[in-house]
Amino acid sequence: MLLEVRNTGQSTLDWCGENKRDIDLFLSTEGALLIRGLPVKDGTEFEKILEILFEDKLSDYVYRSTPRTKLKNSHIYTASEYHPSEVIPQHNENAYSNVWPMRIGFLCEVRAVKMGNTPISDSRIAYQRIPEEIREEFRRKKIMYVRNYSDIDLPWTEVFQTESREEVEKFCTSHHIQFEWTDMGLRTRQVNQAVISHPVTKEILWFNQAHLFHVSSLQEEVRNSLIELVGEEYLPRNTYFGDGTPISAEALSIIREVYERTKFSFQWQEGDILLLDNMLFTHGREPFEGPRRVLVGMGRKYSEK
Repeated sequence: MLLEVRNTGQSTLDWCGENKRDIDLFLSTEGALLIRGLPVKDGTEFEKILEILFEDKLSDYVYRSTPRTKLKNSHIYTASEYHPSEVIPQHNENAYSNVWPMRIGFLCEVRAVKMGNTPISDSRIAYQRIPEEIREEFRRKKIMYVRNYSDIDLPWTEVFQTESREEVEKFCTSHHIQFEWTDMGLRTRQVNQAVISHPVTKEILWFNQAHLFHVSSLQEEVRNSLIELVGEEYLPRNTYFGDGTPISAEALSIIREVYERTKFSFQWQEGDILLLDNMLFTHGREPFEGPRRVLVGMGRKYSEK
C-alpha cells in the first residue's frame, strides 16, 4: 500500500507519533507500507522515525551475512553493499538465524539513475505457491546453514563484530550455533525453521534463506571455481536439510521461480520510506546504474526458541 503524506503542519516526528498505532496494525496484518512525502532530514531523523513507528530501539546488525556500513553513532546501516550489477534475491532478513527483526525500514536517500528498485514478495503467497511435496519436506527436515568465514566472503570478525574468539563462542552457544575452529578459520552449523507461523496473524509462512545460501545460487563458473579452490567442505556458505542430507538444486530452482513470479517492484522516489513486517514480506534488490543510497533500520527482535 502507498501512503502519500500531505503537508499537515506537523513535524515529522509528531506525525509518526500520531499515526504509529494504525501503521503498526497495518504492518502486522498486511505486511508492507510505502510512505511517500514525509520529510526526512537525514539518517539520524530516520532512526528516530523508526524508533517511534516500531516502538523499540533499533537492533545492531550482528551475525551478518552481507557487507554494510553503519552510520556513525546510530543503528542505521546502508543497504547491502554488493556490486551494482548484482541482483539480491528475495529474502526475509536474518531468516537464516533463530533470532530476527519483526520490523525493517528502508529510506531512499539517493535514487539510482537506472533501476535499483527494492522488489518485495509476500511470504504467505510464496508458501502457497511452492509445491506441497517440497513444502512438506522442508517443514519436516528444517534447514542446516553451514558457513566458513574467510576473505572469500565475510571474515568472522566482520560477521560477529568482534576480534575475540571467546565472544564468538559465547554468541554461538547462546544462539544454538555449532562452531569449530578449522585450518581456514571458523566454521558454523545451525539448524533453523523453513516454515513458520506468524505470531499475530497465525498464517503459515515460507521463512528461510535456503535458496540464497545454497551453492546452486552461485553462477556456474563461480561455483565451479570455488569448489576447485577450497572444496565443498570449505565453501563460504551452503545449506542442507537439518539431518545433513542434500537439498536438491531442482527444488531450490522452483522456490526461486516462485519468488520471481510473485515479487512486486515499485520505483523509488527520494525520501520514500518502505516499512515491512519482516516475516510477512521479503525484499531484494535490482541491479542499478549511477549512485544509489538506501538506508536500513531493524527493530523488534523475535525468536520462537
